[in-house]
Amino acid sequence: MSPESVASGSVRSAAEVNEQIRALWLRAGGSLSTQEREEYELLVVEWAAAIRSSIIEAA
Repeated sequence: MSPESVASGSVRSAAEVNEQIRALWLRAGGSLSTQEREEYELLVVEWAAAIRSSIIEAA
């Protein structure tokens, strides 16, 4: 996932992204490598965008 895809808006739901975040932590055993931390940070940004999008749609 590239930063551009996050900037253009999330196409996945917050629940889908959250599931990927959980799977990342499980695979990592609770301690993220540098690469995994970068992936985690991108996922959190995508998750936040999905949350914002769902709030805006609800309003």
